Amino acid sequence: MRRGMVVFSGSSHPSLTDDICQQLSCYPAQRCLSKFSNNETRFELHEEDVRDKGVFIVQSGSSQQHQVNDYLMELLTMIHACKAASAKKIVAVLPFFPYSRQPNIPYTTATGAPSSPSTTTTTPASPSTISNSSYPPNYRYRFARGGTLVANLLMCAGVDHIITLDLHDPQFQGFFDCPVENLTSKLIITKYIQQRIPNHEEAVIVSPDAGGAKRATAIAEHLQMDFALIHGTTRSSKMAKRQTYEFFLVGNVKDRVCVIIDDIIDTAYTITKAAKMLHENGATQIYALVTHAVFSGDALDRIQHSYLDRVVVSDSIYQNQCTISCDKITTFSIAPLLAEAMRRIHYGESIHVLFDSAYKLF
Repeated sequence: MRRGMVVFSGSSHPSLTDDICQQLSCYPAQRCLSKFSNNETRFELHEEDVRDKGVFIVQSGSSQQHQVNDYLMELLTMIHACKAASAKKIVAVLPFFPYSRQPNIPYTTATGAPSSPSTTTTTPASPSTISNSSYPPNYRYRFARGGTLVANLLMCAGVDHIITLDLHDPQFQGFFDCPVENLTSKLIITKYIQQRIPNHEEAVIVSPDAGGAKRATAIAEHLQMDFALIHGTTRSSKMAKRQTYEFFLVGNVKDRVCVIIDDIIDTAYTITKAAKMLHENGATQIYALVTHAVFSGDALDRIQHSYLDRVVVSDSIYQNQCTISCDKITTFSIAPLLAEAMRRIHYGESIHVLFDSAYKLF
């Protein structure tokens, strides 16, 4: 065990914690984590002494079991217990941050668009609305801002520092009164492109939507590669009283390898729709490199029936055997990145070097 450092694992992704501890040359701390008969979370430190030590709790915000709220409550309980046990500093390590995509308007279904061989022609579920004819047509309904609430809960529980990876919205860091280290998988992804994409100098980096353009262009500029963007617009039809989605490709991909860059795959609708458009415009091979693989609903089936040749995702979220056995999906490890960030925070070193392309950790 590193001097004065204690690493606890939540139940969302214990294998990632094991990999992190291997990088740190230590072992996960012993703890009792279970449920009472009424499903309330139970956490005990056992014989682990955390007094005046730096405590790191690794807990991802999602998994294939879809127990996001359970994992969040588990994390809050662990933080509070360590605070009560006089830990010197408590750092929450959240590879995938829960509720970080809110204030997005929730969808009415959890599974997204239906999967079939023609999956790329479907449209996502409509945003949920409240049926009340007394409201004007353009009335903006109020939804809970879950991200702000989660930030407040973590700070109330006693967290002192947070480590996360590729936040969907970087402005989410502003919700906290404590330091938030938003690490990036950019260096890992660029290394993968250089080593695994054939003739990558002639390939094209593609953003599947306007929101991810900044992320994709950063990689394209770093590797001196061409860039393309898929831009979507929503049009309302007064005659049909419905909205239609139209997508346009900006850039030349004919007879070239395309590499789609995104931060999250959830229902896989966006990325498979992008793959179809690239195929129709003459792309020879289509890769997708994504940080967080949520794979909710029928996402795996949608990917399997899509024009994607390879989907490369990180291990920020635990994947079950069904996902691992999918021949189109490959994973890369973020354990070295998280472990080095944890080590540097524990010893009071700067983590700015982890954003430097010249750093040789990866």
